[in-house]
Amino acid sequence: MLMDTNDVEEEEFGFSRNYFLAKELGGTGKKAARKLSEINLVDEQELREAYTNIQPKHEKEIIDLVRSYKNSYSEWAAVLRCGFGLLMYGFGSKKALIEDFASTALTDYSVVVINGYLQSINLKQVTVTLAELLWDQLKTKQKSTSSNKNQQQPFHTRSMDDLISFLDGPHLEDDECFICILVNNIDGPGLRDSEAQQYLARLAACSHIRVVASIDHVNAPLLWDKKMVHTQFNWYWYHVPTYSPYKVEGMFFPLILTHTGTAQNVKTASIVLQSLTPNAQSVFKVLADHQIGHPDEEGMPFNNLYAICRERFLVSSQITLNAHLTEFKDHELVKTKRNLDGEDCLYVPLANEALQKLVQEINQ
Repeated sequence: MLMDTNDVEEEEFGFSRNYFLAKELGGTGKKAARKLSEINLVDEQELREAYTNIQPKHEKEIIDLVRSYKNSYSEWAAVLRCGFGLLMYGFGSKKALIEDFASTALTDYSVVVINGYLQSINLKQVTVTLAELLWDQLKTKQKSTSSNKNQQQPFHTRSMDDLISFLDGPHLEDDECFICILVNNIDGPGLRDSEAQQYLARLAACSHIRVVASIDHVNAPLLWDKKMVHTQFNWYWYHVPTYSPYKVEGMFFPLILTHTGTAQNVKTASIVLQSLTPNAQSVFKVLADHQIGHPDEEGMPFNNLYAICRERFLVSSQITLNAHLTEFKDHELVKTKRNLDGEDCLYVPLANEALQKLVQEINQ
């Protein structure tokens, strides 16, 4: 039997009245006395270990899903060659996927990786590296005299505008001569400001640059305007959910239910150092040993660090040492400050006691 219209309206009114009555009565009740500050916080390492021990679900299905993306590698490479940028989105870490794509389908090209999940990134150093790689490619293809003139001034002394002009220059008729930038989390904290995105967009628009990037933040597209999306980045969007945990990406973020302190700083720095090469670890140890042995000094001058590292065969040139230092600074392991003589010195932003513990962990 059909209900009368008035009956329906009265029933809906009754639901509404009861809802607001319940809300009103609920507001007069006693509020929770527990505060966030009263939560018993745990050690971060303990919490991370507990997290790693959680048994993954649907492991076989996830492996099959990620493996199915391999069938698209040739298509992705073709899209790159046509001048588009690849933007990978979808739930789950895409770091392993795009790095596997690069190592499988982009073996003929130079690849530079930017990890946007780091807290800070030196885009100037990245651009210098891109210019040096392109210059090496041009030399192997016996470029014209005009290209040789471009190398009269070292790349690290040039401005960003000059470097970008070099990367966009008409050096070759061969369109296949390009360098690929792999950006894990182009929406990450180290790249989220407007200036960083503008520089990345200008790099992506260069004739000798191609970009493969991943995004994870729901508001990531708000980082770009129409020109950046359709003209500079020229994104070709791919939905590639992997359902993989964000293990590496999450390593550099403090967990909300953990305490902080000296022990925590040492553990965080130790985790970061373990991800670096043995040579980089040795260079860091030279700097740390100097700081422990000279606690009253402002830091270690670059030339002193270079001389010791060169003597111990840890680096072959200042360019190699600069690459290590850039990595340290990106991970916030090393900082620079000016001493009383106006000289820039390097130092580790840890107390002496914490630094000694960190050196002990490196030596183990």
